[in-house]
Amino acid sequence: MKAVVVLLLLATAAICLLITIGGFSLLEGGVGMGLICLIYVILYLIFAFFVARWSRGVLPMAAASSILLLIFAAVGASSWFARDKAGFEDPVIPEPIIGMLLVILIPPQIIVIAAAMIAFNQEWHVEEERPIGHGEDYGAEPPRDHGAPQPA
Repeated sequence: MKAVVVLLLLATAAICLLITIGGFSLLEGGVGMGLICLIYVILYLIFAFFVARWSRGVLPMAAASSILLLIFAAVGASSWFARDKAGFEDPVIPEPIIGMLLVILIPPQIIVIAAAMIAFNQEWHVEEERPIGHGEDYGAEPPRDHGAPQPA
C-alpha cells in the first residue's frame, strides 16, 4: 500500500508540474498563483517522501490536499477547453492538452484519497514482536508446575 500511495503522490506532483509550467503565464492571479501551484507540487513531493519513510501521519493531509486538488481540477478543466475564441493568449502547452491533463488528474486524486485512508488504517506505527511457539524458545522461564513445591 505504501508503494501505491507514493507512486500516486509522485504522479500527481508530475502532472501538476506540467499543468503549472504549461499555463504559468495565463493562471488567474498571475505569478502569485503560479507560485502557489509550485508549492502544491513541492508539498506532494514532501508527502511522498514521508510516506516512503513509513510515516503515516501525512496520509490524512495528503487525502485532504487531494480533495482540494480534485475540486480545483474539476472546476478548472472546462475553462481550458473554452479558450478557442479570438483574443486569448496562447500558453506554452496548447489549451486542450492542459484541459486534458486536468481531466486526467481527477481519477488519481480519488484513488489517492481512498488509498491514503486504507493505508492510514493499517497502523504502520505499531511494531509489536510476537514469537512463534512457546516463550521458552526465546529465553522465557518455563511454565510453573503447580503440583511441585515452589523454591524459597
